[in-house]
Parts: sequence; C-alpha cells; structure tokens
Amino acid sequence: MPFSIVTYTNSHFTGVDTLWQEAFPNDTAWNAAHISIPEKLRVQPDLLLVAVEGDHVVGSVMAGYDGHRGWISRIAVLRSHRLAGIGQALIEEAEKRLAALGCIKINLQVVGSNASVLGFYEKAGYEVEERVSMSKRIFKT
Repeated sequence: MPFSIVTYTNSHFTGVDTLWQEAFPNDTAWNAAHISIPEKLRVQPDLLLVAVEGDHVVGSVMAGYDGHRGWISRIAVLRSHRLAGIGQALIEEAEKRLAALGCIKINLQVVGSNASVLGFYEKAGYEVEERVSMSKRIFKT
C-alpha cells in the first residue's frame, strides 16, 4: 500500500507513540511521546511529520530550525515497513521544509547504541563530523 508524508495532527498520537516505543525501546523518559509531542507542537508544529498508510502511522520525523541550523531527530519507521523508502521520504520532506525556512545546514545525532543506522544517513548524504556532543538536563523527570 502506498504511503504519504503529512504534517502531524493529534489523530496521529497513538500511532506515533506506538512507533516510538518500538523504535526507541530504551529511550529516556523526557523523549516519550506524551512529553515531546506537545512541546514540539508549541514550536514549529509543521516540522513534525508522519508517514501514513491510510490512517496507520508507519513512520515519523521531527525537525527544527533555530535560524542558523536545522536539526532532524526522532526519525523512525515501523520494523514491518523498513526498506520501503519511507525513512528516505521522511528525511527528504524534512529537508525540503527546512530549506524553505532558509536553512543551509542540517545536523542530526545518532546514539552510539544505534550506530547501525549510520549507513542509512550516509546514503541520504549525511557525513560524520568530528564533534563532542554535550548536554545539560535542566528539569527532572
């Protein structure tokens, strides 16, 4: 069945939640759909995209733009739908929307335990850059 890429709406919540639980089983609490999605909808909601077959969510990507760089995160495709071009289509749509905002460079991060996806991103034109990633949690979960 063909899929389409659409902007997230609240009707997609259950599907995205299920997808993220499958794709990110050991994720941190603050990345849970019930926390991340409402926050994303407050800022650039048109950059939260889902791949759907009919009314069934089969993939997602979250993007953002800070006026200088774009970011892609939370890209996921149901295991049952992988290798069908859905991930590539999600990236391309996110890139298109970021470019329309004036974005000239997109960053993404891959956690070490998920390094097997590096080939997917390299095929999409992304390169590994020498960086040190740092973070600071400013709220407790």
